[in-house]
Amino acid sequence: MELTIYQVDAFASNPFEGNPAGVCITDTPLSEELMRLIAKEMAVSETVFLSRTDMNLRWFTPEIEVNLCGHGTLSVAHILKEIGEAKIGDIITFNTLSGSLSAKVAQGEIELNFPTAKVSPKQPLDLSLFNALGLQQQHIKSVSEFDSKVLIEVIDEEFVRGLSPDFSALINQPGRGVVVTSLANDEHLDFVSRYFAPWVGVNEDPVTGSNHCALSRFWGERLGKTALKAYQASNRGGYIKMQLLPNNRTMLIGSAVTVIKGVMHV
Repeated sequence: MELTIYQVDAFASNPFEGNPAGVCITDTPLSEELMRLIAKEMAVSETVFLSRTDMNLRWFTPEIEVNLCGHGTLSVAHILKEIGEAKIGDIITFNTLSGSLSAKVAQGEIELNFPTAKVSPKQPLDLSLFNALGLQQQHIKSVSEFDSKVLIEVIDEEFVRGLSPDFSALINQPGRGVVVTSLANDEHLDFVSRYFAPWVGVNEDPVTGSNHCALSRFWGERLGKTALKAYQASNRGGYIKMQLLPNNRTMLIGSAVTVIKGVMHV
């Protein structure tokens, strides 16, 4: 069997920036085993699979299936636009493990309508986790949690950008993912973040849309804003715009670039 497959750099305006995602669109669903094997072969943080018959959308890391993926959803909407199956102004609705999600095709961007995550204070503080990240207690302003992930607010952007975690120590901690964030030094941005998830096979994710469904609420409440701009400060880096919507929804806005189109023989 031959499958058309794409690699898209999401939350990026140029190739080799943002977060790469594999995209595979088929008329009928692939088997779960095959999707897992393709995701492992693609070896990017997420590979997204869409079946046209039921608009069912699924996301796989090289290790596991995940319930929500922003950059993968952005990437598949971008490809649908690029191959002429969606046009500017269209709202594409996907069926997913996180319920019905939509993507609106704008002129140069995609607008994702996602559920806003609930953020709660986390206690007690885990000093061994901070040590694995390379943080000291005096660097930390608050610790929260959402969707089984830890959200650490630090005192300054320099501590976000300067992190060099010990991943062999980090993966031995209980967890699923850790977000580290701070206010941005750039006056054109509201906050910066980085995301570490060795537990799911991704030491550092370049740009994580789904985390911004929590960060939008976290920083929106602190700053008294409903419209925010952020930068995920990985080596590749990427920008995300957010709009807090009624009914616990967040709009994630970003652009994407196709870097590879090919045929996979399976």
